[in-house]
Amino acid sequence: MRENPYYQRALEIQDEIVSNRRKVHGFAELGFDLPQTVALVMEQLRSYGYEPQLVGKAGVTCTVGKGGKVILIRGDMDALPMQEETGLPFAAQNGHCHSCGHDCHTAMLLGAAKLLKEKEDTLKGTVKFMFQPAEELLGGAKDMIENGILENPKVDAALGLHISVGRDYSEVGNVSYARGPANFSGDMIRITILGQDAHGSRPDKGVDAINIAAHTVIALQEILAREIPCTEHSVLLVGKIEGGTSCNTEAGKAVLECSVRTTDHEKRDFLKRRVKEIAEGTALTFRGKAVVEYVYGMPPMVTDEALCDEIGSYCAEMLSPEKVHVMPTSNGTEDFSAVAERVPATFLMLGAGGVEQGHIYSSHHPKMMVDENALPIGAALYAYAASRYLENHEG
Repeated sequence: MRENPYYQRALEIQDEIVSNRRKVHGFAELGFDLPQTVALVMEQLRSYGYEPQLVGKAGVTCTVGKGGKVILIRGDMDALPMQEETGLPFAAQNGHCHSCGHDCHTAMLLGAAKLLKEKEDTLKGTVKFMFQPAEELLGGAKDMIENGILENPKVDAALGLHISVGRDYSEVGNVSYARGPANFSGDMIRITILGQDAHGSRPDKGVDAINIAAHTVIALQEILAREIPCTEHSVLLVGKIEGGTSCNTEAGKAVLECSVRTTDHEKRDFLKRRVKEIAEGTALTFRGKAVVEYVYGMPPMVTDEALCDEIGSYCAEMLSPEKVHVMPTSNGTEDFSAVAERVPATFLMLGAGGVEQGHIYSSHHPKMMVDENALPIGAALYAYAASRYLENHEG
């Protein structure tokens, strides 16, 4: 690690950053229902000299600096609905779990807020903080955007950060990012097949919704096999089927739930359209009806390549070039994509525990644990990258 005033100061407040992380970890609140987490964030920001404001259902924002370009830095705050299995003394006891590391993001962003407030007079513009709820619902960023997070002051660029555990480049002190397509889109589509109930002794009197569902599953796979170029990547998964009431009756209704993922907006629109066309056509072929519902979704996260390289260079200045890596597109979904759709954005993955260091459980596993030595690094990266961006774009 190179000498860096932001990192040196982050080390001095490491205990505070860790304490905030452990408190949020124990709260482990879900979605938009984050009363304790939001209260802690507001309290800490006020203690640093900020006047935080609520944005939307459960978001928090504030700014530091004055005038000039505006860079937004974001950390998400919500947990997952799974029982924690880490055995940590500060483990959540409410049946929820911060197994995606959002507790770390919240604590690191709070640390960055303190670091930047202490250097406010040196900033060449404005840093806006985005403490975001409901990332796991793929709805928190959208809610904050709809309630003005990118305005007043208007955001010129955005930086998101996520810890990485048990994956490539996950050793503490490493940073990685993808240029351009960084994450897949994620859409949940529900297909309700409507047929006609009948007794198994008279199948001719009914329309078998389960049979239609089975044909629909097979037909949907032909999209990937025959309609997407083999050099491109997409996912179409039927992850859930429900239908029928007994073994000797023909089902009048079946419900399929599908996950669709891809890397660009055009292909996303194409896949969603084809799912609807195939489901409706297959049902019609077998005398039934399909009702297709788009339950929720998030576009792919496409980062700004020039901004990625710029922020990557600031990471290299702080960490050293050999600690900064360009990685391929991630198959996962991240609702920071809603921000990246609207302003130039980049998204960093911060190493918080590699496999060789014993971190064999990655995100969304109830035994996932992080190396808390990554926390001051993340706080310093947020602050240093934001300040360097403003310096580089002054005037």
